[in-house]
Amino acid sequence: MRNPQRTEKIAFFFLLLSTLLIVVPVGLVVVIIIQKGLPAINWQFLSDMPRQGMRAGGIFPAIIGTLYLVSGAIVFALPIGLLAAIYLSEYARDNLLTRIIKLAIINLAGVPSVVYGLFGLALFVVFFKFGVSILSGSLTLGIMILPIIITSSREALESVPQTFREVSLSLGASKWQTIRYIVLPNAIPGILTGTILGLGRAAGETAPILFTVAAFYLPRLPGSIFDQVMALPYHLYVISTQVPNVDEKTRYGTAFVLLALVLTMNLAAIVIRYRFRKKKKW
Repeated sequence: MRNPQRTEKIAFFFLLLSTLLIVVPVGLVVVIIIQKGLPAINWQFLSDMPRQGMRAGGIFPAIIGTLYLVSGAIVFALPIGLLAAIYLSEYARDNLLTRIIKLAIINLAGVPSVVYGLFGLALFVVFFKFGVSILSGSLTLGIMILPIIITSSREALESVPQTFREVSLSLGASKWQTIRYIVLPNAIPGILTGTILGLGRAAGETAPILFTVAAFYLPRLPGSIFDQVMALPYHLYVISTQVPNVDEKTRYGTAFVLLALVLTMNLAAIVIRYRFRKKKKW
């Protein structure tokens, strides 16, 4: 006869082991980056232009370029993704075609980023003739994170109890008024979760911007959305693999700034999500 307590302890042990196998390596990576990268962080490193083929100076253009690309991607992807999620969850009929579309969107979230880079190169750089520019890079990143935003937003909308909709409609509100004033406010925490995931992926990807926007060495700020720009992920790749005699602390310092930037954006979004979640009545 099985002992339930022993079974529970074994299950707990394996769950704890699985958690440690995930947390410990990630923690070690963060500790190493902070330990080796923090000595490089100073005002000159953060605010100066790169010099001597990126062997000296700072990473200011790469920081600004990353912020431009992430902002452009979110501005493009969030409205379209939210509208698509609203249509799929509130208006589309539950039939074979709709289920295929939902499955396709989920599968697109797992497509390798290099495929999105080639797609952006063919569509935005060549076909629409935007050139290698901030616009092409932002649109490519926006398309890459679009499936994440659609999926998370749709799940957040569908998690709102159906009774909320029924009560609103019974009081004379239209379907759109119900979605706008009842469903959306209660789904905002889940929508922000998808936005956080999209922000993190857009800020850390190298392959899509490699084909559409990233410059190898550009010691100036962009003047328009049709200019090339440096970006932290590509800058880190270049100084780690293509430029010889780069100080180790410069490489780890760049990685530290990228990590801090992503964590800061995620933290800000989490705080906003927490405030909206506190207002929920269910």
